[in-house]
Amino acid sequence: MRRKVIAANWKMNKLPNDAMKFIAELVTIVKETDVEIILCVPYIDLFYCILNVQGTNIKIGAQNMHFEDSGAYTGEISGEMLKCIGVKYVIIGHSERRQYFGETDEIVNKKLKSAFRNDLKPIVCVGEKLEERESGKAIEVITSQTQKALDGLTKEQVENTIIAYEPIWAIGTGKTATSEDANESVKAIRAKIAEIYGDDTAQKVIIQYGGSVKPSNAKELFSTSDIDGALVGGASLKAEDFSKIIEYKD
Repeated sequence: MRRKVIAANWKMNKLPNDAMKFIAELVTIVKETDVEIILCVPYIDLFYCILNVQGTNIKIGAQNMHFEDSGAYTGEISGEMLKCIGVKYVIIGHSERRQYFGETDEIVNKKLKSAFRNDLKPIVCVGEKLEERESGKAIEVITSQTQKALDGLTKEQVENTIIAYEPIWAIGTGKTATSEDANESVKAIRAKIAEIYGDDTAQKVIIQYGGSVKPSNAKELFSTSDIDGALVGGASLKAEDFSKIIEYKD
């Protein structure tokens, strides 16, 4: 049975002092959970957070990385740099990276390969725009993104990839796909992986849902057959709200 993995994406929020206060509050609430917890934090918070989660069940991830290990890429951070300070996870291909910074499926694939080269576990985001959903192309879009992201990976690498299905129209809008619709989309992603890599591999892949996940809808989403947790945005900025999502079974 696949474990539940719940990751926070703080985006461009929280200074180091805020991050450390958040961790101090969260640790006491979730220390008994069997859910895997990941905080994906801004670059300036990474080292402080890694120090403050020592000995806890919380892991730290970055929100982005470059696909080269070093070079003349002013302002960028490499997977090698993340690895050297103890980062374990990295978000790749978030819709905001695609929309605002022009990241393509090809770039996402390069970053994914770099993550594995540097022993980082990737959380790869896929998702359709509202017009793509309304025109009936949602499944085509997300399965194509999935296939292109995973191109050239080994079965073992695919099994160690977390995929976050995030319908773009639901991110930060307060709108959430119904649990049935979200689960059907996740099942389609899993079916595409099975088509390429086999069902055994597909059944091992953690596929999250993201898009206005909050305490009030977490249990319904996580009770479906194929949704293995969440990538949480706004509701991850308050420890109390985030802990309620983690403790969705209570």
